[in-house]
Amino acid sequence: MVDVLVIGGGNAALCAALMAREAGASVLVLESAPREWRGGNSQHTRNLRCMHDAPQDVLVDAYPEEEYWQDLLKVTGGLTNEALARLVIRASSTCRPWMRKHGVRFQPPLSGALHVARTNAFFMGGGKALVNAYYRSAEAMGVQVRYDTPVDAIELDGDRFVAARSGEQRFEAKACVLAAGGFESNLEWLREAWGQNERGEWPADNFLIRGTRFNRGVLLKYMIEAGADAIGDPSQSHCVAIDARAPLYDGGICTRIDCVSLGVVLNSDAERFYDEGEDFWPKRYAIWGRLVAQQRGQIGYSIIDAKAIGRFMPPVFPGEKADTLDELARKLGLPEDKFVRTIEDYNRACRVGTFDHTALDDCHTEGLTPAKTHWARPIDTAPFYGYALRPGITFTYLGLKVNDKAQVHFGGKPSRNLFVAGEMMAGNVLGKGYTAGVGMSIGTAFGRIAGTEAARAATAERAGAAREAVHA
Repeated sequence: MVDVLVIGGGNAALCAALMAREAGASVLVLESAPREWRGGNSQHTRNLRCMHDAPQDVLVDAYPEEEYWQDLLKVTGGLTNEALARLVIRASSTCRPWMRKHGVRFQPPLSGALHVARTNAFFMGGGKALVNAYYRSAEAMGVQVRYDTPVDAIELDGDRFVAARSGEQRFEAKACVLAAGGFESNLEWLREAWGQNERGEWPADNFLIRGTRFNRGVLLKYMIEAGADAIGDPSQSHCVAIDARAPLYDGGICTRIDCVSLGVVLNSDAERFYDEGEDFWPKRYAIWGRLVAQQRGQIGYSIIDAKAIGRFMPPVFPGEKADTLDELARKLGLPEDKFVRTIEDYNRACRVGTFDHTALDDCHTEGLTPAKTHWARPIDTAPFYGYALRPGITFTYLGLKVNDKAQVHFGGKPSRNLFVAGEMMAGNVLGKGYTAGVGMSIGTAFGRIAGTEAARAATAERAGAAREAVHA
């Protein structure tokens, strides 16, 4: 029997395993994926959102706690636990030295189209390099890892963890950390969560999964049915508008279409449906998946002209390109007359001041619904470009309720030896919405807390067993 069992193989799980091992506990990690696909959604990540009161190594200027909190408050619409959110925010300011100790390397500050050199620290080599660094460090420290081991059941004694089961295999431990992700790759559960819309469509049938194919929510469902306290709306998720040609699973970051704020977005009726210039793209990109999901056929089209080229991260796959608007409409399969009329109406409504995509500028529309409040410039310079968009689910927000010790709760009572981190509890902080890098902040903060507390719980279990042996 090991001291600490960690179920999951991504960032949160590895942070928990490393912290528990540093505290002297013996640790076993159970990863459902094969070795070549290890790491869950963390392999698709790029950065960590970090609070800092002054310039720090790879971060420029300052990003204080209150600004971070207000950014999170805005994107979640208040659907967040402030105490836990602030815990994550503060932890994000101090975790990088520990990450470096375990082999993670950070890129120099980025500038240009991303506008996140102030708020986000980028991993050298991306999330795959981070995951590999953590695995190397864990194995060097004596952490055991079992791949191809999906856990389908947990044995409990009341609120106390006893063992985990994977088919016929049984794994006992003195304490356990659950970090097995959400249910985004379970298409049946997504269909159930989103239901049928007023048009008779099942929106989830047209979803693509940006993240891992292995996050099917088996353990999450088991725990909820076993009486663990849940939090979050199953239909809420980190849902991004991505390239409609992306694969069903594991498209990752390269499927992003980042030019939304530089043009307009139309639905299949060639109509605009939301303010493309509401806020900076890193703060608002994750609302667009849900917006597209609400359109007929769950599809949208991002339209730009030549003036936008060079001002955003270019997509991996080229979009449709045309010398005239009606030609672009034909290539996209949209009604030509309506398409041209929508663009011309938008062009007439534009009030161009001083265009500056690095600031909330004064370029806006007048007399147009919905308005475009920033970066509004006429789409009038050939060639024109169009990208078809689909909702891309990264991870789901339904999870287990926690406190500041990452304890799983049963009927409001925290378990003594069962903890949770990462996507399985992110809904405590993210009721809806997203802002770039905050998922890794949550996973890192609560993974480290869960590992520390699990090691402490294992020590207490050992002490209790020793006392019982003496009295026996």
